[in-house]
Amino acid sequence: MPDRFADHAPGLESPAGHGFAITPSDTIDLPEITRALYVGGAGAITLVLASGAPLTLAGAASGSILPLRVRQVRASATTATGLIGLI
Repeated sequence: MPDRFADHAPGLESPAGHGFAITPSDTIDLPEITRALYVGGAGAITLVLASGAPLTLAGAASGSILPLRVRQVRASATTATGLIGLI
């Protein structure tokens, strides 16, 4: 299939080209730092940003895409479901 943008370098403002399911863990980092998070089911998300700063997002809405560079999604206090890392 042709890809008109194959020769363009993706930037942080570009659409995601890959994604992976996230299993929250208090000890294991994600396989890659994300460009954004997709929230399948509403709830709170406790995470660690790429900078190392911890953050809790209360009430993340179902179906939202959060433009966050995330290194870890913690199991403790994360109630949102269906989380997808977009890169």
